[in-house]
This record gives sequence, C-alpha cells and structure tokens, in this order.
Amino acid sequence: MHATPPRKRLARRLTASAAALVATAGVLATAAPAGAAAASSGHGHGHGHGRTVDVQLLSFNDLHGNLEPPQGSSGTVTETQADGTTKVIPAGGVEYLASSLRTARKGHEYSITAAAGDMIGASPLMTGLFHDEPTIEALNKLKLDVTSVGNHEFDEGRAELTRMQRGGCHPKEGCFEKGKKFRGADFPYLAANVTDEKTGKPILKPYTVWEHKGVKVGFIGVTTKDTPNVVTAEGVKGLKFADEVETINKYAKELDRQGVKSIVALIHEGGMPASGAYNYDCDTPGAGAGISGAIVDIAKKVTPKVDALVTGHTHQAYACTIPDPSGAPRTVTSAASFGRLYTDTTLTYDRRTKDIVRTTVKSPRTGNHVVDRTQPKAADMTALIDRWKKLAAPIADKPVGYITADINGRGSEAYEKPLGDVITDAQLEALAPADKGGAQIAFMNPGGIRSDLAFKASGNEGDGVVTYGEAFTVQPFTNMMQTKDLTGAQLLAVLQQQVSGPNTDQPKILQISKGLTYTLDLTKKGADRVVASSVKLNGTAIDPAKTYRVAGNEFLMGGGDGFPAFKEGTNKRVGASDLDVFNAYLAAHSSKAAPLAPPAADRITVVK
Repeated sequence: MHATPPRKRLARRLTASAAALVATAGVLATAAPAGAAAASSGHGHGHGHGRTVDVQLLSFNDLHGNLEPPQGSSGTVTETQADGTTKVIPAGGVEYLASSLRTARKGHEYSITAAAGDMIGASPLMTGLFHDEPTIEALNKLKLDVTSVGNHEFDEGRAELTRMQRGGCHPKEGCFEKGKKFRGADFPYLAANVTDEKTGKPILKPYTVWEHKGVKVGFIGVTTKDTPNVVTAEGVKGLKFADEVETINKYAKELDRQGVKSIVALIHEGGMPASGAYNYDCDTPGAGAGISGAIVDIAKKVTPKVDALVTGHTHQAYACTIPDPSGAPRTVTSAASFGRLYTDTTLTYDRRTKDIVRTTVKSPRTGNHVVDRTQPKAADMTALIDRWKKLAAPIADKPVGYITADINGRGSEAYEKPLGDVITDAQLEALAPADKGGAQIAFMNPGGIRSDLAFKASGNEGDGVVTYGEAFTVQPFTNMMQTKDLTGAQLLAVLQQQVSGPNTDQPKILQISKGLTYTLDLTKKGADRVVASSVKLNGTAIDPAKTYRVAGNEFLMGGGDGFPAFKEGTNKRVGASDLDVFNAYLAAHSSKAAPLAPPAADRITVVK
C-alpha cells in the first residue's frame, strides 16, 4: 500500500466560473429537424413494437473524481420553490449517483449513459493520490457507455490519459493494490478534436456507435478548443486542439455516410444560465433570461445532423432549447458538476428513417434530476470507496489545522471568497522573506480552489479539524509557487484582465492577499470595471512605474486562465508547492485551542 506523500501533479486549471451553485432543469425533448415528418405511434419505453422507440439518454459531466459527497457548497444544489423561495439540497456522491442512474434505467430497455468530460482531474485525495484509478473503476461500475475528454483529462499528459483508457499500472509508482492490475476504462473516451501534431490523427477514437436491437445512436466527443490555455504546456505537448463545430460537423457527415442518422455530440464546453437554481427554465422568454456563453454559438452552428448536445465545463446546470442552423429547436444540456445532478433525455428513434424525431412533445422525466442523499447508497460503490480510503488513510487522515466554521472557497455568492483570502495570505507569508522571494502581493486563480473547508466532521475526525485529505481537495494540483517582478502598470493590467479579453463575459476575479485593495465597478464595461485609482497596497496607490514582487502558482504566473500580464514578469524565483504553503499556514495559524476563523473577505469593494 502507498503511504508516501502525493507525487507532484501536473498543473491543472479550469476556466469555468468558480460558481458551484447550479442552474436549470428544462423539460423539452429533442425537437424535430427541419422537414421531419411526425412518426407514427409506437412509443412507451421502447420494447421494439411499432415504428418508433424511445431511447433514454442519461448524462452527467465534470465529476472530477468526487466519489464521496462533496463538502460545503460544492455538495449542494439550489432549487426554486413554487412560491419563489429557494431551497438548498445536499447532493452528490457516487454511491447516490449509482442508485439514481440504476433507478432511472428501470423499465427502459433502450438506455444509454454518457458523459461530457472532466471525469478525472482536480480530484480529492482519495482518488487523486492513485492517479484517478478509483474514479475509472467507479465509472465502470456505473456502466458508463461513453464520454468525451475534457481539459482535465490532460492534466497528467497524453500518456496518462491513454493509460486511463487502456489500463496498466502507473509507469513510476506501479500497481497500487497487491495482485491487482488497473484494467482501464470499459467505456470509450472520445477525442475527435484532439490530434497528434505530427500525424494529424485523433489520439483516441473520434466517435462511437451504440447499438441495441437495430437501434443505432452515434456519439461524437470533443473538448474545448481552449484546452491549451487551461492546462500546462507539458500536459498538451505534441497535441493540437481543433475547433469544436468544424470537428463535430466533419464526423457527423462520416457517421451519416455510414447510415448512422441519430447522433449526439458530447462537448466539454458550456454556458452560463441566468439563474443559479437547477430547475430554472432557461427557455423562459424575456430580457436577462436564457443562457449565455460559448456553447450558445456552438449550438447554433453544429449541423442539424446532430440531434442533441450534452455539454459541461462551466459546472452549471441547464436543459435548454437552442435552434440549430436550420432553425429547428434542439436540446442542449449540462448536469452541473461533482455528480450532484444527472440529465434524463428522451430520444424518439424512428426505425424507418433511423433518425431521431425531434418533436416538441414534453417528457415528464426529461431534464435535470437531483442526486439526493436520502435514497439508499449503492453497496458496491460503498465497498469501492472503503477499499481506496483504507489505502489513502495514513496520509488523508492526518490533522493539519483547525477552523471555527465553514470557510467557503466556491459558490457564486461573491467574487471574493474567504478561503481565497486564506490561501493568498498563506502564499504571501511563505514567500515574503527576502530569501524566499520577497513577495509583497499574492494572487490565486478562483478556479484553482476546488472545495470549501467544511467545519462539520468528515469520517473519523472531529468537528473543526482540517485533515491533509481535505486540504488536498482544496489545492489538489501541487503547483510550485513563483515570485516575479511586475511593474505597477503590469499589476494593473493583471487586474483588468480579470474582466476583459477572454474574461469579458465570464469574469475571473483573482483572490488577493491582505494589503491589496481595489474597487470593482460592475456598472462599467470591460477593463474599466477595475477602477484604476482605487488600486492600493497597504493604503498607498499603486505606482505604475514602481516594481512590485508578486507571487502566484506556476500555472497562473505562466499566463494561464487568460492572464498574459503575469508572463511579462521578470526575476523569477521558485518556491514551495501551493499545497505545502497552505498546510504550513494552517499549522502556524490554528490549533485545537485557537482554531482559525473565516476572514472578512473585504479586500475587493464591488459596485453593482
């Protein structure tokens, strides 16, 4: 059994919003393609009688190895009630996801389970310590039929992704369980738009065809073309990421030529619904309603040959109807993240045309459903978790700090997160000494904070105890810290890049260390939303001509997440890992007798 410290993981980041609350469960079934005639009767649950048969499509996305129920806000969904109030529901955990999917499949002879990427990567310690082998094992038990790759599937590079698909023990650490060899994924990982730079060929299968009793449904899988900007250069070395729409349309034609007329695209790219409630109807007309983001443009351009789009990446929930290029409505869905929801979509298959009949008939189950924790746990998943937890326990259960209450690092309620303040203060404290880098300011990218710190006891620990496993779940990347010289002008550019360029529509508000303050005016547009005159360090206005020592993790300092100004820094000094720095701060600033309280999170003044 492995009881050594976790290996250095390749930097990985998610461009998605740090929002962990989710949105929308639509109810429309896939809608009819242009010119499609209504099919004759023969629905029901599709036992092969009559011209049409209902195919159940169950889907989810962005699991990120969350086999155990996620902590804090990462483990809840918000539900709008009939009276307009909202209710927060605990959700997620693979024991419950398995029960939900198995229950949903009952009575459906034609049922497919698909996913839209980021099944692994940025994972909690229990699976991350073992390079996500436990997650693949769990997905096999879930009977996942197919998934696209996501950007996080490349966190450890192409070779490791290939091992996830084909199996085999880790090349450096070997087999994690005596007498057991990792068998790999029973389902195909699809990577249609990820090609080898030298050969031009996809590194994994571009598509697959599901078939049962003559019913055929094709699946094309792509990841965001922005993957090179959100994964370390080493992780995508030698790879090319093509445009999502061009790739899907190319392979849809190929499937059509093969006689496969029913096609679903699995796309690891997404959007932002107007509401944070999972049951929000994003087809509601009116200003400010609906969905925005990259997936809208993609959905409008993907060929009508594709009958449904299953998406992800933004960790949001929606089941929307977006017109295809012919003007016919088509469903675009996403099931939040971390296994808190699953989507159930009805695809009506016409045996004569071999195509999906995209009608406007509503199915009572079509949409997003909560993976609630009141249902029975799946016993096989409990056994899997217990087995891997036992292997991880010597490391995971070690106390590293103490807190007085939940310290939130995710959720959409505020741009500045209390846990973001703790993390940046930890980085500043570690790198401030002259021999460690001389840092005056520290920054943290919000998507890199993967969880809250929950006060409530987990496992055998006591309330308020922070274990190594919990700290790892917050900072799972083991990025090395860096300190660089930036001018005041470059520092201002960093702040402006939060709300401009690629971050214009979906701002990425950096977490900042104590001493740095500024005003974010959301009534303005673009870079002007950062009020330049308000940017101060310890009460003194930033001097554009002066040089400042700035700290951040290697991913951020390399320009990741749309912050090229960090790359302009000079006089780089490398420090300890972000996880080591975080744990050292918890040890120095908390004890059982004097636990750490959540900070005020008052460094960024927001004007709305």
